[in-house]
Amino acid sequence: MVGLSIFVFGFFPVKPTLPGHSGPESFQAPKCNSIQNETERDLHPHQLGSLYKELSGMPLAFDRLILMVIDGLPAELVLGKDGKPPSKALMEAMPYTQSLLANGMAIGYHAKAAPPTVTMPRLKAMVSGAIGGFLDVALNFNTQAMLDDNLLDQFFKIGWKMVMLGDETWLKLFPGLFIRHDGVSSFFVKDTVQVDQNVSRHLGHELNKDDWDFLILHYLGLDHVGHIGGRNSALMAPKLSEMDDVVKMIHMNSILNKKNDQGRTLLVVVSDHGMTESGNHGGSSYEETDSLALFIGLNNDISDYSSSTHNIIYQVDIAPTLALLFGVPIPKNNVGVLIAEILGYLADDQQLKALELNSWQLLRLLQAQMPGLSCRNYLCDGFNDDQESKITKCSGSMGKMFCCLYTNAALLQNSWMSKEFSRSKSREDYSSAVTAYYEFLRTASEWLSRSATDKPVSLLTLGIAAMLMSCLILLSLLFNMCKEVYIRERYLFDLESAMQTWYLDETFVLGVILILIVSMVSSSMVEEEQYVWHFVASTLNLLLLRKAIQCPPCGGAQDLRTLFKEQNKISCFRLSSIFVVLVSGRILRGWHQGGVNWTNLPDISKWLEQAGTDNIKSIQLVSCLLLMTLSLYVLFLLGSNKKVVLVIGFSFLMSGLLVLQHVTKHQDGMFVSSSYSTTTLVQIIYATLGASTFGTVVALPWLVPFSISEMCSNQDLYMSTSAPNEVQNKSLMAKLRDSLYIIGWTYISCWCILQLLLQQTINSMPILLLLVQIFASMLYFSYSALHHKPWVEVAAFYFLGMAGHFALGNSNSLATIDVAGAFIGISSHSTVLSGILMFMITYASPMLFILSMVMYISVKETSYLPSPFSADSTQLLKIMLGFPCLVPLGLNSILLTAYTIILLLMRNHLFVWSVFSPKYIYVCTTTVCVYVGVSVVATTVTYTYLVLGFRRKMQGELSHQQ
Repeated sequence: MVGLSIFVFGFFPVKPTLPGHSGPESFQAPKCNSIQNETERDLHPHQLGSLYKELSGMPLAFDRLILMVIDGLPAELVLGKDGKPPSKALMEAMPYTQSLLANGMAIGYHAKAAPPTVTMPRLKAMVSGAIGGFLDVALNFNTQAMLDDNLLDQFFKIGWKMVMLGDETWLKLFPGLFIRHDGVSSFFVKDTVQVDQNVSRHLGHELNKDDWDFLILHYLGLDHVGHIGGRNSALMAPKLSEMDDVVKMIHMNSILNKKNDQGRTLLVVVSDHGMTESGNHGGSSYEETDSLALFIGLNNDISDYSSSTHNIIYQVDIAPTLALLFGVPIPKNNVGVLIAEILGYLADDQQLKALELNSWQLLRLLQAQMPGLSCRNYLCDGFNDDQESKITKCSGSMGKMFCCLYTNAALLQNSWMSKEFSRSKSREDYSSAVTAYYEFLRTASEWLSRSATDKPVSLLTLGIAAMLMSCLILLSLLFNMCKEVYIRERYLFDLESAMQTWYLDETFVLGVILILIVSMVSSSMVEEEQYVWHFVASTLNLLLLRKAIQCPPCGGAQDLRTLFKEQNKISCFRLSSIFVVLVSGRILRGWHQGGVNWTNLPDISKWLEQAGTDNIKSIQLVSCLLLMTLSLYVLFLLGSNKKVVLVIGFSFLMSGLLVLQHVTKHQDGMFVSSSYSTTTLVQIIYATLGASTFGTVVALPWLVPFSISEMCSNQDLYMSTSAPNEVQNKSLMAKLRDSLYIIGWTYISCWCILQLLLQQTINSMPILLLLVQIFASMLYFSYSALHHKPWVEVAAFYFLGMAGHFALGNSNSLATIDVAGAFIGISSHSTVLSGILMFMITYASPMLFILSMVMYISVKETSYLPSPFSADSTQLLKIMLGFPCLVPLGLNSILLTAYTIILLLMRNHLFVWSVFSPKYIYVCTTTVCVYVGVSVVATTVTYTYLVLGFRRKMQGELSHQQ
């Protein structure tokens, strides 16, 4: 964990930015300091605005700006895709907006957003033109004040009055800048109605006021609709219609109505990101990065509908365009390029001036990241007539390339400007200058956007070294554990030579590690990792099936052996159980297509969704009933401690019935009600499951019967019962296994019941199948005695857990994180609680299989364990917990360390931020999952053993006194 923290700190640093804010100097060429920043400190805000206007030499076409953010709106829902208009239903949902586009009164753009496609970094990009660091996806949940140069600070400096209504992220980014505001939480995704009504209820009042210059409206309802029901949700069209009404209201009141004294108003409708078909976002797919930029109120001559709707820009291009439209300096760290059509109202020389200002700003940024870039003296000394013919073909290093491109553009501009009396006739020269400027701007923008920040090599090396050391320590402990158990097995039982053979399943488990490491190198395999885990899990279980057919029947574990009296049925149980695991795994494999590239292919979940919500709900109800039945059945299989089992079974039943009530009354298809009664019921379910689990773990070791008479009645095939002390020690192991059986199944059942509540409706059957896999695997390994190495069995559980992770619809894209489920049972937004629920939903399967290790310890063959009488607690616990804890830790450590090294090697890869970095976040979170799960297992077993040992000691002293 220390190594991981060091590496993450070094690999994902805060992106370096130029300090301070742009001022009057931004209207001069770089390094020509005829105007110093100190000038603006002595000026009144309105005087500063006049100075900016004078220096820029461009008239202001607008006096007021309304920025309307529709969170999560994909541009194709408004503008269409690939030259085709949106569907008829979508066109009819926004009739007024479509009429503006059709009549040339609005220009729409597909504004490509950079990953991660979450709200906070996208808002920063729109107002600053800068692309933030990748870890902004984490900071999105804990927004801090924005310190970098941005449009709002520039507007504030020239005396603008600003009002904000909507997402409270704006208030956190820009505290103290708004004269009025009404913020709403952006994370409470169950709310699709009130969250927008809180914005619109103030709108009419604000439009009638004339005391503001900049009005920000941030509507969240459409994004919430997507999270709950996806793009095709029944609520999507009504929500689009609601947004269309807002556009109509603003356009008619503030743009068509010229009576206000504030002059002309520009309405800019934008979205921060798009969404996938399932309604999620965060990744880098086209659907997620396809955001909207719609400019309404421009004086343009565009009458062709296709010309006004199918333009493509970058989201960062919005910032410099708005800056020059409203006469303020372009933010210092902007990497965007002016949108040509928006500045079409300017004269030719003014448009060239705007391109020149944009070029100067990008040159300053290039000089900061490329020390020594000076472009000779052209920036300060200007050009003379002899230089007009020196247009050259640009090549060489990036620094020379940038200087050459800029110099060519400046020469062409100078050439055109010198032809004072024939400018109107030299359109070719003007067009050449514009083209040259855009060539420089686009080249510089693309390089600045993808340039990797300098990474401290010493920190990265230290982090990897710490992880390598941790990995080697874990593997050495695991190797010593294998060696100790192997020697004990040979000493106690003199096993046949077959036990000394390196079996195919053992070889395959080691080969899997190599397969996983190699697959990490390919970006395509990272995107489609689910294929690897499904292959690994099914192949290992096929090898176990082959081995079960070859091996003769053998005695199983003592607890489960009492369930079936006939020894000749053991082989049948083994074959049946592993076959059930294989069939369940195949169904899970086909439930979700998963991945990134082939999500459009059919799968079981899509078939069920096409069949209708009634069928999905029926399957959910059946899954709940079957899961409750199986949980109670396996619990009562133990056959002892009837009273304790009855109490725990009753808690299972109550929790399950409460979940059923929630499903039937408060959950309609894919929509979850957010009423007070629903929230209260869910909180009762949380409390019931938590009390059942915690109470069982803490109280059970103290409640199991522990008497000498009962000790004598129990028999153990592998322990002597000749001495009273041996009887007591034998009984300790029996009671320990009984207790761990109940506690382990309590963990498993409560976790599955909780997941039925939290997971999407379509995932109810996969949760049941995961539970079936666990029970079938327990049966198989309990009847396999010593035919498998313990580390192979634990690895099989680990592989099933990871395969189940992808079977529930997860992937290595941030877009598949279920944000909506993270607010079930929460009445108001809490970053911590929502984060915990999001973690539990995402890692439901891996955590489930790690928690099952408690039950695995209770049902597995333990004849190789030392006698409790001859071994101290430390040695006994070490052998019992060794494999269930060390194997998950070891596997995770190998994969974490390997992928960390791969990420370092891929740091300059084209997909480092869109593919490899999101995968690394998942790898890190998986590490947290494994550590938490293993800690729970180790703590539970240790606590149970110590309590029972204490009770045995007290019982022995009491019987000795009697």
